Amino acid sequence: MTAKREKKTKKMRGTMSHGYGHKKKHRGAGSRGGRGMAGTGKRADVKKPSINPKTYFGKRGFTSKKFKHPVRAITIFTVLQKLHQWASQGKVQEKQGVSIVNLEALGFNRLLAKGKVTRKLHITVSSATPGAIERVNAAGGEITGLREVAADSPAEDTVPSAEQAPIKRPENRASAVPAKKPKVP
Repeated sequence: MTAKREKKTKKMRGTMSHGYGHKKKHRGAGSRGGRGMAGTGKRADVKKPSINPKTYFGKRGFTSKKFKHPVRAITIFTVLQKLHQWASQGKVQEKQGVSIVNLEALGFNRLLAKGKVTRKLHITVSSATPGAIERVNAAGGEITGLREVAADSPAEDTVPSAEQAPIKRPENRASAVPAKKPKVP
């Protein structure tokens, strides 16, 4: 059975630091340059070989939930460029003058509208911009497997069109800003 020990604080009465060196130590992250990897920024040349930049710097331990599914986009122009190559590899089928392309199987999940459609295309993809859908349909083709229609450009939604009425602003700017209350002594 262990004997009942007296607390360290009672033994250290009158020693100021209670056995932790200087009186300012034993307060948290002080006297050691901060917590974790703090203070490892600029060091002399002798310290540089001991720091591996691939593992030493940067953030760790958190994965953003914002981008779970990365967008792998391809343009109509690129599809038409690679069509012959994919056909020779057996990744694209030709039936009655229509090229059947499965972009999901090729690793792409969005079709963008850049480029002119010069032949009938039957494309399977999960997401496409409205411009891409319009161009493929105008050439006599179709897009299947759509789960969402992506916006052409996120900036288009924020820019007001010329048809919208201009924003009304007061002629006298001073009337729009509330007057400051006078200080009471």
